[in-house]
Amino acid sequence: MTGRTHVHTSINDTDVDFLCESRQSLLEVLRDVLWLFGTKEGCNDGNCGACTVIMDGRIVDSCLVLAVEAEGKTITTIEGIAQAEGLHPLQQAFLEGDALQCGICTPGFVLAAKALLDREPDADETRIRHWLAGNLCRCTGYDKIVRAVLKAGKEMREEAP
Repeated sequence: MTGRTHVHTSINDTDVDFLCESRQSLLEVLRDVLWLFGTKEGCNDGNCGACTVIMDGRIVDSCLVLAVEAEGKTITTIEGIAQAEGLHPLQQAFLEGDALQCGICTPGFVLAAKALLDREPDADETRIRHWLAGNLCRCTGYDKIVRAVLKAGKEMREEAP
């Protein structure tokens, strides 16, 4: 017996199967098994949000989710939000608004913001600040990040059918 569990899930709209140990976090599997390096390890105890992914429409810290819990779930990582035409509006707004520096926190902020704008396309600055409170940035401060989310939200609303 190998002590590994077979997990079938959907990651970035692709069916994925992997083997994992029962103690492995989703973060470990994403990076070390599936080679999806966009999800970052920050604190590894759920306090910084660098490892945020969207699982079944909810943001989760992948360092706190066991990989076996991904069975049958739908997961979106930073690699899965760009479109064939180019970057997702949030990614573009972060880039244009200088809302990033070292990049460790950026994927988590982008995914958390996407989850918010998917639920609340008209989110205002107060709501955005509250929603992103679980994500920490040690480089840029938060004003540029919030402005980027506001800009992306406006663009996404204008593009919506």
